[in-house]
Amino acid sequence: MTAARIAAAAEAAVTTARSSAGSTGLRPDTRLGDLFGIGQRNGAKLAKLGLETVADLLLYIPRRYEDTRELSSLESAVSGHHLTARVRVAAISIRKSPYRRMTLVEAVLEDATGSIRAVWFNQAYIAQQLSRGSELLVSGKVQYDRHGLSLSNPVFELVSHTQLHVGRLVPVYPETAGITSRFLRRHIEQLLPLARDLPDPLPAQIVASEGLVPIADAVAAAHFPENTGQIDLVRERFTFQKLFLLQLAAQRAQRRRQALRSISIPYDASAAREFVGSLPFSLTQGQRVAAHQILSDMANERAMNRLLQGDVGSGKTVVAAMAAFVACRAGFQTAIMAPTEVLARQHHQSLTALLSPLGLYPRLLVGSSKARARREILGGFAAGHEALVVGTHTLIEEGVELPHLGLVVVDEQHRFGVAQRQKLRQKRDVAPNFLAMTATPIPRSLALALYGDVNVTELREKPPGRQPVETRLVPGTGREQAYEFVRSQLMAGSQAFVICPLVEGSERLAVASAVEEFERLRNLVFPEFEVELLHGRMPAAEKQERMARFASGAAQLLVATSVVEVGVDVPNATVMLVEGADRFGLAQLHQFRGRVGRGDRASFCLLIASSDEEASAARLKALTEHESGFELAEIDLELRGPGDIIGLRQHGAVELETADLLNAQLMERARGAAALWLDQDPQLSSHPPLSAAMVPYREILDLD
Repeated sequence: MTAARIAAAAEAAVTTARSSAGSTGLRPDTRLGDLFGIGQRNGAKLAKLGLETVADLLLYIPRRYEDTRELSSLESAVSGHHLTARVRVAAISIRKSPYRRMTLVEAVLEDATGSIRAVWFNQAYIAQQLSRGSELLVSGKVQYDRHGLSLSNPVFELVSHTQLHVGRLVPVYPETAGITSRFLRRHIEQLLPLARDLPDPLPAQIVASEGLVPIADAVAAAHFPENTGQIDLVRERFTFQKLFLLQLAAQRAQRRRQALRSISIPYDASAAREFVGSLPFSLTQGQRVAAHQILSDMANERAMNRLLQGDVGSGKTVVAAMAAFVACRAGFQTAIMAPTEVLARQHHQSLTALLSPLGLYPRLLVGSSKARARREILGGFAAGHEALVVGTHTLIEEGVELPHLGLVVVDEQHRFGVAQRQKLRQKRDVAPNFLAMTATPIPRSLALALYGDVNVTELREKPPGRQPVETRLVPGTGREQAYEFVRSQLMAGSQAFVICPLVEGSERLAVASAVEEFERLRNLVFPEFEVELLHGRMPAAEKQERMARFASGAAQLLVATSVVEVGVDVPNATVMLVEGADRFGLAQLHQFRGRVGRGDRASFCLLIASSDEEASAARLKALTEHESGFELAEIDLELRGPGDIIGLRQHGAVELETADLLNAQLMERARGAAALWLDQDPQLSSHPPLSAAMVPYREILDLD
């Protein structure tokens, strides 16, 4: 089906919409809570889905579609198979179940070939919607019980000239408590005429030259497609839109960087050799290659803009230390920023061990730094006497002057806001070299799609001595055995982590909290051991003190939240037990696992899930089968799609499948179109809807 035909079909859908929304004064920016039939109560529920205006609702693209177009006769019903049929209600009744005191609505449905029983549980209102003789389209899974074949909680709709819920390609949306796909379909259909008033982020000439469906037609076909061909064209439209915006952001940032004055730091091979010669260990081949790429980048006329991604324990800090040493020898200052004080202190400790033998002494600047020490450090850097500072967001505060800043290193950069990263890069009026580090790898293909001209270096090898971590799934019935295993490790002189998804208990979520688990484990499970508690709400000094107690061996068991995800190095810890493991992402679980296996003893990661949801089970199973963070990143991309990974989900943006974002042909089309558009509109000011659509891409990707 062509874009022209889809436009015609969409026009017909709008024309036949049962609502007269277009003539009632409603606009795309009308708030949903103000609409008759939705109201403030449902408006608040919709807001939980990020839907606040009519435009938000119209641009809420379905997650998937259920094909209920093919009607079957009741005589063809087979247990275990799905059935969609046109039927008549022969009888309807309502009663209470004697077993679970459930309300049961039962109906006998018939057609010319036979009859079948339908049952709805705890939905008493259905008895008011149906009456004997009603003509229905019904769809559901057939099952066999003691009464024979039946349909359990089938979807149904009265036969009419416009079917929304059965008898077509039915859109299914992400839902929340009190907001169902049925509710969304009904209200979207009534508001569909307002799609004509939606601003199109894509300029008309781009839509025409690429043969894309205009925004209003795409919205109509997305919600109520007539065939799968329409769905394909809608997907192409929204996928191209996202890729086009990504490419505009990346290419515009690239052009801006090329126009800036940059700092070039000479490649000092003798300084690099001196650094390597001072190490008490040998670099891996991957570290050597990464260091060479970074030092070569720093020597270019254009400021380095590189992403160093390495698996947990791959030795990224050593590579960054070499770059900082070479920068120092050339007379430049280096700033290394970490997202938490725990990680900043860990980096400071590691860098001091690596660089102090060479006469370079890193300074630490964090929120808990004493006023006197802070004044001394700031004075030294402002005067040019200090060359390397490690800190948190404190580094970007007013009064922090780095007049000779030549290299900026940001660790776990996805944890910082854009403004924070930019402030650090703007400590000078020329562009410093920028190195982002992450222990949460993303696939190279995705990195290139997202970051455009950012050079990517991968560290896949682990330094000698790192122990593999055996990962086990623990069923709910195996908790006591898991505790006994942890006890055996503690008795042997090792230490252990217990990770909880929440700081304190929640009535809504049935998962373990750190505070409650700390009390229970300390008093009831492991009373013979010293148990310590650590979470993000504690003051910095208290966190430091408790972490120090665990690191020194004064405490054998640490109960913590995700505050220990990065920056915690306790070689004596051999067990990581994660409560509510299904509440964490795959990359985060891999980070937790990386806190053990740092010594010379076998190490273990025990995962206890709070639910048996299929998607979570697949994620946890992958963790037990794969040790490499890069392999897990590919699996995570397949399981969740890139939207969750890169944080780009926003109102109106279609959820992209992996194949969409990594569609090379579509990416090339978007890249070419973006380059041509920037040539004629470098400030992106000629098409206001496009400028508005660019805002989240600038903020999230830090490409401006």
